[in-house]
Amino acid sequence: MTETITSRTVRSPAAAPVLSGLGLFTVLLAAALPLIDFFIVNVALPTIGKDLSASEAVLELVVAGYGVAYAVLLVLGGRLGDLFGRRRLFLGGMAAFGLTSLACGLAPTAWTLVAARIAQGAASAAMLPQVLATIQAATQGPRRAKAMGLYGATAGLAMVAGQILGGVLVAADIAGTGWRAVFLVNVPVVVMGLFLAAKVVPETRSQHPEPVDVPGTFLLAASLLALLVPLTEGRAAGWPLWTWLSLAAFPGLVSAFYAVERRADRQGLTPLVPPSLLALTSLRRGLVMIVPFAIGFSGFMFVIAVALQSGAGLGPVAAGLALVPLAVTFFLASLAGPRLVNRYGTRVVTAGSVIQAVGLALIVLAVWRSWPHLGFVELLPGAAVAGAGQALQLPIIFRIILSEVPTARAGVGAGVMVTTQQSALALGVATLGTLFLSLVPGMGMRDALAITLSAQLAGVVLTGLLSLRLPRTIG
Repeated sequence: MTETITSRTVRSPAAAPVLSGLGLFTVLLAAALPLIDFFIVNVALPTIGKDLSASEAVLELVVAGYGVAYAVLLVLGGRLGDLFGRRRLFLGGMAAFGLTSLACGLAPTAWTLVAARIAQGAASAAMLPQVLATIQAATQGPRRAKAMGLYGATAGLAMVAGQILGGVLVAADIAGTGWRAVFLVNVPVVVMGLFLAAKVVPETRSQHPEPVDVPGTFLLAASLLALLVPLTEGRAAGWPLWTWLSLAAFPGLVSAFYAVERRADRQGLTPLVPPSLLALTSLRRGLVMIVPFAIGFSGFMFVIAVALQSGAGLGPVAAGLALVPLAVTFFLASLAGPRLVNRYGTRVVTAGSVIQAVGLALIVLAVWRSWPHLGFVELLPGAAVAGAGQALQLPIIFRIILSEVPTARAGVGAGVMVTTQQSALALGVATLGTLFLSLVPGMGMRDALAITLSAQLAGVVLTGLLSLRLPRTIG
């Protein structure tokens, strides 16, 4: 009897959570869903506008409402996972994502759809940080490196696949659902994900749970709202006074947020984003790099969807399929990424920037030479090269950012990283999208598209230069 009790006492604390192969598949499935839903509506917007009699400003809210709610609540989602258990938040967030997807698919009016999309973004913010935090807490060494590589590959593929899938579903008009299928398709996927997660995703949490930082949460949310809302809605609304006042308030809100967080850290409290976390060189430099990359990526996806449908006259399926070469080469190159990093270190990211720049230059050349006859064949060389370059950047940058984050703060680190990525994705649609749509009336769609892609090319060059400051090896 004594031996049995002793044996149990010794064995229980030693049992570290382990993420199995099926568990990794389950969390990666969940990681794909929010990113797919950020991009899946791009090719569905014209149909949504026609069916629900929605104005351009309301249609932008369908995209922006989701993205802003998602970005604003991500760090809080990571903190709550550390506090209450990541598996618990993961299951709750996934269930909420399924219910809000159903609400989007059944929305009777445009404003109902906007409200459901905002709720869907909030559900994503509860679910996604738990994916990275679980990987950090339940994997070690080479398995963690492989899992992080697969996460980065999943994220990149999800962003491209979302747009392709959206075109296919809208054109298929399954059982007369039209655009609604782009949301309803989530429901059976979520049911399967919940079934798997309940069985194979281990529970992890911080060994020293930290309470929610209410002032920090409020100021971070206010800062992101002050920046993202006017940038995403300003052009469609005609840049009213409130947009300029909101942008003017942004620097002050960010300064107040940093001051509150630094004071909490000095007083031994638990800030939402600990300044000590930002002191990690790999995290700080990786976050700076992900901004121009994500701005360019999301801006490209939005602009190319509009240009191919409104300018080149392609249907939603053809517009989506034009990006297939990018998705295929992204997938293949991401498989080689971990081996290349083991051999050449973080200079692989620099090489990826060069390759992506070549691909974008080829796309710009195709626009100049072939417009308006632009489609799969014309875009194939540039899209294929650009996809390979992106795959040698995004997964590796994710791995670099989280490489030094302590396991106890895995949720916070994941939340900070995904918040930065998501905010930059929203900024990409707002900035490059606004640039493109503003240039079209005066210059025509071909020249507007070429100039916007050239702006993205400048961002790729910046990413490459920033990559030279990364640590040569990844911990």
